[in-house]
Amino acid sequence: MNKDFIQQACQLLSTAGDAWPADRIHLSPLTPDGSLRRFCRIQHEDGRTRVAIAPPPDDAVGLQEAIAGWQIGRHLFAAGAPVPELYAFAEETGLLVCEDLGEQRLHDLVQEKGVDSEQVIQFYQQTVTELARMQVRGCQGFNSAWCWDTPRYDRVLMLERESGYFLQALCRDLLQLDMDEENIAQDFQTLADRASQADASFFLHRDFQSRNIMVQQGRVRFIDYQAGRLGPLAYDLASLLIDPYAGLPAPLQEELLEQYLATLTALLPYDRSQFRQEYLLLALQRNLQILGAFAFLSQQRGRPFFRQYLSPALHNLQALLAKTATSEYLCLKAVSRQCLERLEIARPDRT
Repeated sequence: MNKDFIQQACQLLSTAGDAWPADRIHLSPLTPDGSLRRFCRIQHEDGRTRVAIAPPPDDAVGLQEAIAGWQIGRHLFAAGAPVPELYAFAEETGLLVCEDLGEQRLHDLVQEKGVDSEQVIQFYQQTVTELARMQVRGCQGFNSAWCWDTPRYDRVLMLERESGYFLQALCRDLLQLDMDEENIAQDFQTLADRASQADASFFLHRDFQSRNIMVQQGRVRFIDYQAGRLGPLAYDLASLLIDPYAGLPAPLQEELLEQYLATLTALLPYDRSQFRQEYLLLALQRNLQILGAFAFLSQQRGRPFFRQYLSPALHNLQALLAKTATSEYLCLKAVSRQCLERLEIARPDRT
């Protein structure tokens, strides 16, 4: 760990009125998933801990993302969302010091106990309840100027950063498929046209999945919200329920969707039938984004961890497409089958 990084974190805490002398602390690096940011845990000799996060040096985009994380995080915390408390921030470097939520993620519990565990199910139930509250309360007073990326989830983003990402990173770069480019583009246009009709005036996390949900003292806590913006309700719920890391069975997904709707409709009037229609469309969009991201991270970033989840994500995509009308998204249905076949052929353990 860079000594300057350590000293800056301690000085930042001291500036915020909390004494953390460098000779009385122990630091341990933390490994992020797909991020280029630097993370470390700071432990005082008296037992207190904090987490320090910083973008890579001289990374202008990373700095903007860090500033967004500081502003959005303070807003969400004030709105009662279960996000970490933020203690101090250096705007010139992007260094942030925040509450330490430990190391247990919801995904870890799924791996350890299984998705049929009563404890795991209870944490998922708590998660969907807190999600609905965060989405509704988090949009109140939300300033889109805080967003480092785009202020709102919209049709352009769907086409460029989700279906376009899927097409480039997975189909072309990783699997090198021979496709009907004109017809697949038409399917993506149709899907985006329909998905963009959903009300996009709520708080959107945009990477709401089990590895971004911590479990601390019986309570779920949400992290990695720095790409937050305004968007539709169903997107984050879909991100959670179709999460390839967890592999939730369909009956549990349905149970959690119903619990989410019960919480949501207690907060504001929302037509349940309309929500379910929006959910399917936004789940398809999110699934395309997941596949693009996993392909990019495994190939371009050299992180093979993500490749193992491509097949589950493709099976999720096929299951979602099966719920659409037989005549809809025919080219996308065919391409998803091609992807699975090519992925199977390319498996490293296949002889």
